[in-house]
Amino acid sequence: MSRFEYLEARTLRQALSLLGRHGEEARIVAGATDFLIRWRQGTWNPRYVVSIKRIPGLDRVSYSRRTGLRLGSLATVHTLENHPLIRQHYPVLSAAATTFAGVQVRNLATVGGNVCNASPAGDMLPALLALGAQCRIVGPAGERWLPLDQFFVGPSRSALKHSEILTEFRLPSPPPNTGSLYIKDSPRSAMDIASVGVASVVSLDATGQVFQEVKIALGAVGPTPFEAKAASELLKGKQVEQGIIDEAARVAVSEARPIDDIRATATHRRAIVEPLTRRTLQYAVRMARSSDISFELQRDLAVEAVS
Repeated sequence: MSRFEYLEARTLRQALSLLGRHGEEARIVAGATDFLIRWRQGTWNPRYVVSIKRIPGLDRVSYSRRTGLRLGSLATVHTLENHPLIRQHYPVLSAAATTFAGVQVRNLATVGGNVCNASPAGDMLPALLALGAQCRIVGPAGERWLPLDQFFVGPSRSALKHSEILTEFRLPSPPPNTGSLYIKDSPRSAMDIASVGVASVVSLDATGQVFQEVKIALGAVGPTPFEAKAASELLKGKQVEQGIIDEAARVAVSEARPIDDIRATATHRRAIVEPLTRRTLQYAVRMARSSDISFELQRDLAVEAVS
């Protein structure tokens, strides 16, 4: 393991200045849960490690029905799991957070770190994609906004420039009659990385009988996490029936591009996409039809869905 100099930024401007000064020899960290693993493995060998953990305001969580959710990149996975506003309005995020590693890691790991790692199997990524998240990116030239579905460009590769920092996510307010769920398949449940992850967000009409908006996002079955657009579009405007849900699940399989690796074979992954997509859609519909669904019921539905 190579040595590095640890630098702690107290403002965003200071962090950008340090990145500009040290260039590609520097690496940003927050929770540092992934950094420590890759540093010990020798995959990452920066000369300078710049911590942004103590920059005020980057862990903010706020919500309004008009503007939706503002989620700071330093919000921890534990916060996403337990924050009442997220539980109430974005239960798919809470569901994904509960599957993320162990309690100790969830207390340290940040949503921004999970996104910036750009792992095809990142647990938070399908949920954020299905919710239509936008990324605020700040760099020497100012700020820019990028849809999350344009952020990932390959395995562990993102559109983030080395001199830039991801600071915030914005998610639109969900329409009425919306339900959502994330389920993953992995060898050791939450303690392991997903071999397949599926998030579905479903909005029904006022009668609860017609799909109005649907987004299905898949993880660990392609070079990046992605929305299964053909499967999502298939359901829009259709009556809520088991047959059409089954068809959408089959279409999702056709959009997957899995590979063999240490966690699962491509054959296993293809076999898992269909039932997980079907279950997330079924339980999202149940949530969307409930006028007052508690977090405990959301959790119970998620547990039931993976059993």
